[in-house]
Amino acid sequence: VLSFVIFICYIASLAASFMMAPLLEFLLALFLFFAYASKLNEKFKGAHWPLADFLRCVTAAIIYFAISIAAVSKYNDGASKAAGVFGFAATIVFAVDFYITFNDLVAFLKQGSSDSPEGRKTEDEDSDSDSD
Repeated sequence: VLSFVIFICYIASLAASFMMAPLLEFLLALFLFFAYASKLNEKFKGAHWPLADFLRCVTAAIIYFAISIAAVSKYNDGASKAAGVFGFAATIVFAVDFYITFNDLVAFLKQGSSDSPEGRKTEDEDSDSDSD
């Protein structure tokens, strides 16, 4: 929702050249929302869904921070200032989401490494040595 509000502010401002970043972020967030809601992440196991969400959060936080600084410092109209302020709020929101998603990504990667054949091989070797 915040990305959509920022998109509308940039359309109404002199800084309309920045409107593509919030639009793309809004569409990516909408896609991932529907992907998780329709359980596509469970159907398509080959895609690394937590990694995709993690990268989206990191890039969104960086891009929103950069364009917010440019919008606030370079343009003097109210809509550009509002878009910049909302952009700074979005930076904070995406940084928090980045932290939460990072923890999910670490858990996902640990789960994947315990299912690997190397992890099972060392467990099998340990159980063989215990029986001797």
